[in-house]
Amino acid sequence: MTSLIDIIFLLLLFFMLSSTFTKFSEVELMAAGAEVASGADTPPLFLRLGADTVMLNAAELTLDDLAKALAGHKAADEDEARRLLVALRPEVTSQRLTDLLVVLRGVPGFAPTILGKS
Repeated sequence: MTSLIDIIFLLLLFFMLSSTFTKFSEVELMAAGAEVASGADTPPLFLRLGADTVMLNAAELTLDDLAKALAGHKAADEDEARRLLVALRPEVTSQRLTDLLVVLRGVPGFAPTILGKS
């Protein structure tokens, strides 16, 4: 019985050391009370995230084209962050949301607010 436990621990150790663990993404999240000031004269952008689609103000895009599309909607004041409201469709996975947040992190000048699944 003792040798069987030793073999099980050796196999466990072997499989733990030989497998690879992937790191998907890390996204920094702000607390709900931390609000970014936005100009009253600039309306927020509306982004709707689906399982396969991204719609920015009713224009359908891909995640790869989103950064270029957002570059045309930056605020006039460079120090000010423009609000971006993100609505999630029911079929959106957490990985898809993380992919979107990684794209948004690469585009400065926007303050995304996640609204939730609708």
